Amino acid sequence: MAKKNESSEAGKIERGRGPRLSGSNLQHAGDHNQRVTLHAIRVNGPVTRMALAQQTGLTSAAIANITNRLLKDRLILTAGRMHGARGQPAHKLVVNPDSCFSIGLNVDRDHITLVLLDFAGRVHARAAREIHFARPATVRIFFQRTVMQMLARAGIARSSVIGVGVAFPDDIARAHLPDQPGDYASWADVRVDDLLRDVLGVPVFVENDAAAAAIGEMQFGAGHRYRSFFYLLITAALGGGLVVDGSYFRGAQGRSGEIGWLHDRNASGQDMQLQNIVSLSALYSRLADGGYRVTSPRRLARLNRGARVIIDRWIQESTEALVASMVSINCLINPDAILIGGRLPAALVDQLAAALNARMREFAAQMPAIAPVARAITADDAPAVGAAILPFTHTLLPTRFALFKGD
Repeated sequence: MAKKNESSEAGKIERGRGPRLSGSNLQHAGDHNQRVTLHAIRVNGPVTRMALAQQTGLTSAAIANITNRLLKDRLILTAGRMHGARGQPAHKLVVNPDSCFSIGLNVDRDHITLVLLDFAGRVHARAAREIHFARPATVRIFFQRTVMQMLARAGIARSSVIGVGVAFPDDIARAHLPDQPGDYASWADVRVDDLLRDVLGVPVFVENDAAAAAIGEMQFGAGHRYRSFFYLLITAALGGGLVVDGSYFRGAQGRSGEIGWLHDRNASGQDMQLQNIVSLSALYSRLADGGYRVTSPRRLARLNRGARVIIDRWIQESTEALVASMVSINCLINPDAILIGGRLPAALVDQLAAALNARMREFAAQMPAIAPVARAITADDAPAVGAAILPFTHTLLPTRFALFKGD
């Protein structure tokens, strides 16, 4: 799975349209200091102006001016006062979750997921459809029908939506998975932003699904605990995303984290791409060979003992296939943690993480540092949630800056 290049044509088109937020006075939204301050409030709130000055390095006067603008635009709210210090109690500030909303769409080989996110990161509505190898027309129809229903159920005006983010696997036509139909290659001739833009009439931002999942984890998951981590996304295929010092790292051509395209040997000794070993598609194929037909992750938890034996073998095979990559990630990147997310059920993620941790302990004497492997906090909806962050980042938040809560 590849990452979308930040200089892609889709990115150029949308950046050229400029910030957009219906009904709000955002002439200052492009100001970097305002974006930094707003992000600091979103991550650390409730927070006082004095604390904001310390966190951002801006002067008290600058913070006062910026927060007054943000209050006027209703992007932030006061949330009581901080008592205990001498003088007047200080106001505490939080983001206004209802100031704007974003849509996140995750399109993958085995499902379509749609989420409605507020500015504070809360999911107001969710819709998903288990469908294998959905063609472009199917995705458009699902989005067109479902997004309006979601907004109506949540009682949110269409004018409050500032954009749509799409988490979409790159090279979707090149990465051939088991049972992939020949006409699925039609995605190679489709621009996802063009496919959806006219439905709501708002900007559409497209990101690789693994990158979106890592961004979602950085903003709403373990990213508040780890400043640097590698995100392993197990879905129908296998992807990776890299966060370094609180920022998503893309690489020179936006292709960082391409773990699924690396090679190793399966249990039979056959050399193949990792995504054809460590993926839901691979697991489903193993189960089908054993007489168990599984079409969705939920069904994995309801299988009998015979199927569990096959799953355990797949966990062992996946562990061995990932060892060399785990060693390389630890030596070359030195992350705080390696996080596993995606659609694999939590119990199986924990089983795989435990197996990888046990295997990596065997290298302790040979390596300078070994990062723990753990389940990501944002799991199966992480790509959709991460995609929904993209319009917020483009319009209101700093693109290469992150503030974290203190210990």
